[in-house]
Amino acid sequence: MSAPESLSHLPERIRQAIEITPAAGTRERIIDITTRGRRTGRPRRIEIFFYRAAGRTYLCSGAGGAATDWHANLLADPDFTFHLKNGVRADLAAHATPVTDPAERQTVLTAIVADLNQPHDPGTIRPTRLADWANSRLTRITFPEP
Repeated sequence: MSAPESLSHLPERIRQAIEITPAAGTRERIIDITTRGRRTGRPRRIEIFFYRAAGRTYLCSGAGGAATDWHANLLADPDFTFHLKNGVRADLAAHATPVTDPAERQTVLTAIVADLNQPHDPGTIRPTRLADWANSRLTRITFPEP
């Protein structure tokens, strides 16, 4: 399992926006990402949820594990832009690493599912089961220091 990432190089307001807790609502979890198209090389911007688990930031394709363009683009070019847009606005350089270690996947997906199954329903997709997320595309995000 990866050690928690230090975000101390980021301004306080940005760090707080990234370090969401399970109490965060849908609005705080929605970001945009801009990847580079793996075939075209053109920027591709989409809206997506991000998650926090074990002191790290993650993107996940969700239940069912269907292939996604954003994930394929990040496999081809892991550097992308992480756009905070609700409350705090910032465009952050970011790097994606696929999570393939079974122990890390289990820990992170368990945390994501527990988070989504809370009474305040941050993801609006509950109830959800861990088994449904087993094949999800999961990437760990880091924010390199400038």
